[in-house]
Amino acid sequence: MDGTAMAAAVTHERAPRVESLARGQFPGLSGRTYLDTATIGLAPYSVGDAVNRLVEQVVTCPADSGTLHHQALGSMRDETRTTVARLVGARSEDIALTESSTHGLGVAAQAVPLAPGDRVLTTDLEFVQMGVVMAQLARTGVRVDVVGHEKGIVTLDAIRRQFTPDTRLVAISSVQWTTGFRIDLADLGQLCRDHGVWLLVDGAQHVGVMPMDVRETPVDILVSSGHKWLNSPFGMGFMYLAPGIRERLAMPMPGFFAAKPPLETWGQSFTRPETVPNMDFHFTRDGRAWEIGGTPNFPGAVALAAAAQLATRIGIGDIAAHSLALGDRLIEGLDRQGLEVVSPRDHGARSGIVTFHTGSAESDVATMEHLLASGIGVSVRYTSGIGGIRVSCHYFNDTEDIDALLDTLKT
Repeated sequence: MDGTAMAAAVTHERAPRVESLARGQFPGLSGRTYLDTATIGLAPYSVGDAVNRLVEQVVTCPADSGTLHHQALGSMRDETRTTVARLVGARSEDIALTESSTHGLGVAAQAVPLAPGDRVLTTDLEFVQMGVVMAQLARTGVRVDVVGHEKGIVTLDAIRRQFTPDTRLVAISSVQWTTGFRIDLADLGQLCRDHGVWLLVDGAQHVGVMPMDVRETPVDILVSSGHKWLNSPFGMGFMYLAPGIRERLAMPMPGFFAAKPPLETWGQSFTRPETVPNMDFHFTRDGRAWEIGGTPNFPGAVALAAAAQLATRIGIGDIAAHSLALGDRLIEGLDRQGLEVVSPRDHGARSGIVTFHTGSAESDVATMEHLLASGIGVSVRYTSGIGGIRVSCHYFNDTEDIDALLDTLKT
């Protein structure tokens, strides 16, 4: 079953299981209704515990030397690649740990082989960082073509119509940040394959709440943050680089941890008098070659691993079903109140985001402020003329959260 089919298989019977596993894990829910994960997620207890264990290790330094201490921390971070790889059906060697999706998009845009005159296709619904990346590419002589949305939706036909013989890359969010529209990645990936076009996907609003399996969905590069639907609080995300493309990708200016040490480890190599700085470096072609390659963000890594482990234990299929069911309840309530639902209603095109409109951007902001004052966390988001009050339905939310929002809208 592919990701879209899994997400569409919604049963309300799953909700008690998801809530029993998740609700009590999030102290940030105490005394409030938090429906703003699309902005930043809440960290569960398990993340705090993992970071505390790391801090204890850093403070006490149980290893016999700094070298062994550093190696132990590095091994802990290596496990994070394995953990996040499981979320998307990848292998650990396909994963690079990044600071964020912003960082990943920048690295990816520089890695794909593009030349002046090549064309890149994106949409007018993207998060602003995608626009920053496109502007940088345009300065190198790359042509940027923008597909316009139709009431918050970008169709495959609209993308197909903009393909030209010079189109080399499609850069798109799998879930759009304002409306929550979720594109059919399987069909888009096949379209790109049929035309010999690279596919770069921003999964920041997708990974952690909707299923994705890169074994079934042809994606060349996927980037994701950790601080949204994965509920990891520190600057850490990841990038998936398909194994068949890495030989054709340009590598960033790497640090020495991306190079193969002369001996088994760099620690061992540093004990040898013949080690010199100006050696003949041989770099790995695993995903980690696209990391910074220096001393990394260890707290971010252990936090991301712990958060991803919780999501995996609950099950992304169950998380998606639960989130979509909450979205159904919200949409039904908004319909009863005569409010305009901006997000798609079809499960195959929806995500954990439900956006609604109260008549104007000004009234949306006023309504948001009313909700915030009532202890209900939401956001207002617009891009290219579409948007409204954005509500995030995640696995730690329940029907009482949705009902509290709907009741507050009446007052």
